[in-house]
Amino acid sequence: MIRILIADDHAIVREGLKQILAETSDMAVAGEAANGQEVLEQVSKNDWDLLLLDIAMPGRGGMDILKQLRSERPELPVLMLSMYPEEQYAVRALKAGASGYLTKESAPEELIAAIRKVSQGGKYVSSSLAEKLAVYLETDTEKPVHELLSDREYQVMLMIASGKTVNQIADELSLSVKTISTYRARTLRKMEMKNNAEITYYAIKNALVD
Repeated sequence: MIRILIADDHAIVREGLKQILAETSDMAVAGEAANGQEVLEQVSKNDWDLLLLDIAMPGRGGMDILKQLRSERPELPVLMLSMYPEEQYAVRALKAGASGYLTKESAPEELIAAIRKVSQGGKYVSSSLAEKLAVYLETDTEKPVHELLSDREYQVMLMIASGKTVNQIADELSLSVKTISTYRARTLRKMEMKNNAEITYYAIKNALVD
């Protein structure tokens, strides 16, 4: 039996995942977490075969939690589940130590196949992501400028490019306006840009947002 810990701040998403996995005979959702701190507490108290981790959680995000778990519990397979398209976060998640990456639009059959593969020590990526990874790993390919950003700076950049204000971003990520403003300032500096319009243009041009 594959003992799974589900981490997502939306109760309706957790319930949906439990219903999907309840139909399989070799999997059991043995625990839930609604934020990063709960994930760390659950992992420290219990043994899990797999963690299904949402990237976008309030406070400490999934990427931050993933990196901590890789140092504290490197043997625990982590399958990232995200509402964000693969091109936005998948490469970053895999580089940070995730065993796989799925979007929340994936079919239930794909989720089950991914869990089985990852729980057995394998890596799971979709065929379209495999192609993107192949291109990314070509050594002569010049890396895009957004690769310079930290995970949180990158997240803030995408939210700015999606039209959200600093106040909206702060509210969504459960961080202060001052902290978000700092991330924005660092992003502009690293990417050598002057304003939000330039960030938005860059993100659209590089297919990071629709």
